[in-house]
Amino acid sequence: MNLIKTSLLAFIATAVKMIAGLVINKAVSIYIGPSGLALVGQFQNFMQLTMALAKGPINSGVTKYTAEYGKESPKIPLLFSTASQISLICSVVVGAVTIAAAPWASEWFLKSGDFSYIFVLFGFTVVLFVFNNLLLSIVNGLKEIKTFVSINIIQSLYSLVFTSLLIVFMGLHGALLAFATNQSVVFFVVLYVLRKHSTIRFHNFRKGFSRPEGKKLLGYAVMSLTSAATVPVSHLLIRNFLGETLGWDQAGYWQAIWYISTMYLMVVTTSLSIYYLPRLSEIKERAELRREILNGYSIILPIVILLSAGIFTLKDFIVWLLFTPDFYSMRELFLVQLVGDVVKIIAWLLSYLMLAKAMARAFICTEIIFSASFVGLTFYFVSFYGLVGVTYAYATNYILYLLILVWIVKGEII
Repeated sequence: MNLIKTSLLAFIATAVKMIAGLVINKAVSIYIGPSGLALVGQFQNFMQLTMALAKGPINSGVTKYTAEYGKESPKIPLLFSTASQISLICSVVVGAVTIAAAPWASEWFLKSGDFSYIFVLFGFTVVLFVFNNLLLSIVNGLKEIKTFVSINIIQSLYSLVFTSLLIVFMGLHGALLAFATNQSVVFFVVLYVLRKHSTIRFHNFRKGFSRPEGKKLLGYAVMSLTSAATVPVSHLLIRNFLGETLGWDQAGYWQAIWYISTMYLMVVTTSLSIYYLPRLSEIKERAELRREILNGYSIILPIVILLSAGIFTLKDFIVWLLFTPDFYSMRELFLVQLVGDVVKIIAWLLSYLMLAKAMARAFICTEIIFSASFVGLTFYFVSFYGLVGVTYAYATNYILYLLILVWIVKGEII
């Protein structure tokens, strides 16, 4: 399946996810408000950190090597079995630590001890989260795009109904409860969808632990851990800085503009994750790799520019649609944030090349350096320009990131 077909299917899944997200976000805005949205962002960052540890974190490696080996390879059962054992051990350990640290986590992340039970519940169900993600990584690696998209649509629809109802009836507690349990419930739906799959069979997960496969996955574990830790940590630091210096409503405005960027860029990032990681992993010839990258830019870049222009033109309507009048002050954040989004996608296509070619050292260094620089640039620009300074930091950071990536990957494609 080529990039255009993959993008169309990804667009369908993304459209459903976006609509679900819009409704959920509107419910959060009405029933919880800007400060509540900021706390929801805090909990989502906690989940990102926790899941990074609980997943092993090997999912990118599972996708890469599943695609590279092919479904008929005798290595596939060893890969699946090794990955599942790593996932089980890590998720159980992380879940136990989360349960034990629940009172502290509630105070630190959500500024109140009233939410300890949310962290306890998440700790008990994190193993289901992990195996849901592992199965999706395998489906992605097998390039079964229709199945992958179908599962994502089911997950989005369930999240829409369950989360919206809990927010309406339970407010902030309901939102946190829904985010803590959504994927755990969907895991059982995934098992049902894959029950007759020819490759994802129970016996393929019982072949014991393979040291060679474990060693390969270890490199991806380090890369994934780095990315999954640095991004939410940088966001936590930025959000706390904004909340403590400008106020938590201001932090909520930044969370809102970040949410908009995440939602509309999902059209592109979903296509990248579904198509590019398996595809770039397959390619051996430098000329073919270069053609694939240029083809990606020719399709994806115009889409991102058009989407960004549309978002900027309709910014007043979007704020009205997604949020409440309390959020109108965030309109000044759109222009530079959208410029940063375009540069971000240009850079991300090259960053997928680092993942596909297991360029672990370069990937880890850039993730750490540019997450730290995002925080530092935010502190600097906000001190001079106020809240809009965080968007200046975002755009500047991705321009620098892109320049460094071009220098790093040029040997792979030139």
